[in-house]
Amino acid sequence: MDKNSLDKFITEALALEAETAKEAGALGFMTRALVQATMPHSKQTGTEFTRKNGLFTLTILAPEKIGLPYGSIPRLLIAWITTEAVRTKNRQIILGDSLSKFMEQLDLVPTGGRWGTITRFKDQTCRLLSSSIKCFYENEETWAVKNIDVIEDANLWWNPKKPDQATLFESTLTLSERFFSETINSPVPVDMRALKLLSRSPLALDIYCWLTYRMSYLKKPTKIPWGALCVQFGSDYARPRDFKNRFSNQLRKVCVVYQGAKVDIEEDFLILYPSKPHIPLISCG
Repeated sequence: MDKNSLDKFITEALALEAETAKEAGALGFMTRALVQATMPHSKQTGTEFTRKNGLFTLTILAPEKIGLPYGSIPRLLIAWITTEAVRTKNRQIILGDSLSKFMEQLDLVPTGGRWGTITRFKDQTCRLLSSSIKCFYENEETWAVKNIDVIEDANLWWNPKKPDQATLFESTLTLSERFFSETINSPVPVDMRALKLLSRSPLALDIYCWLTYRMSYLKKPTKIPWGALCVQFGSDYARPRDFKNRFSNQLRKVCVVYQGAKVDIEEDFLILYPSKPHIPLISCG
């Protein structure tokens, strides 16, 4: 990040402290299962992806011809979908009649071409909505499994070649009953402005959501080994020290946005201290 970009990032991050997310109309939510363990950061060669957080294991399965979702776009899309589900209390999510207008809600500027944002958005949306998500909990005595596929069906009428053109019908998603229930019963509050600021890095997005969730119930200083964090956040890193360096750099960026987070980066551990969550857990009923 060059100096101008850094200065702009810090200025926008400081602005978050001047006005709460609710006051700014930026109160958002993430599904808890995808905060406890997360999607791939980069493109995967296979069709199955697993991450583990203590007794919790998340597995994502994708059709071979489509592939697994990865990067920032699926995370921003899940946050938007979750926020709409909490706001409307409705399984049917209305995306609207214009691709450009919808992408702008994710802070994506629509651009064409092979490497443009429209192509990437279409690809990652297809990957996310086609995937199957399984949550597995296990201890020494019991185990449980949940299937929480995101959607039951989707109707996307947008024309990627004409992103500004309004379609005859509005594009919609119908969330699966299990995903909808999981979403509205235990969402993790987030600041959508923070997600947009951190959207250049999927790891930074993951750290921000996890940190504000973890701080919501942390009662005493807690040491987390880097090996455990690597399994949870970055199992595709070849060397543990590469993950530690990457995580530490992104954590510092997150702490500019979430200034109340009290953490120490040690040689063998990340230490979390009880802190005020960036957005307190609230009742959504």
